[in-house]
Amino acid sequence: MALNHTRQIQPCEALSEKLAMVENQELRKAGLKVTLPRVKILQMLDSSQDRHMSAEDVYKALMDAGEDVGLATVYRVLTQFESAGLVVRHNFDGGHAVFELADGDHHDHMVCLDTGEVIEFFDPEIERRQREIVKEHGYELVDHNLVLYVKRKA
Repeated sequence: MALNHTRQIQPCEALSEKLAMVENQELRKAGLKVTLPRVKILQMLDSSQDRHMSAEDVYKALMDAGEDVGLATVYRVLTQFESAGLVVRHNFDGGHAVFELADGDHHDHMVCLDTGEVIEFFDPEIERRQREIVKEHGYELVDHNLVLYVKRKA
């Protein structure tokens, strides 16, 4: 008896519906009412190539996609998402706030001072040393945020 190793690929429309259901569940789980602006903003953050977006970036991307969501709404929704734990706000160089989806995976950041590019990284040795340093000083590590400001070598 031959095994069938083919799988059926769902049409894009069905996949879009499933993604929308997951996003709606995420909003409800976070205690937020499912509204069109919230869903659109969550979809934008989830589908963007750029994992770190300012409110203005989100607004511009929504406008480019033909969505009618105001900038004040974007700011308000991102703040609600932050309070609900759906996004993490970072205030990198210059106090410019950017948001990324809270995926639960810890990572640190490098910010290029020339381009503003944000590079995510995880280094177990850095994590280990931080825990050791905290312990040596008689403390327990609760949380941390490491941001390295970098420039490309000339």
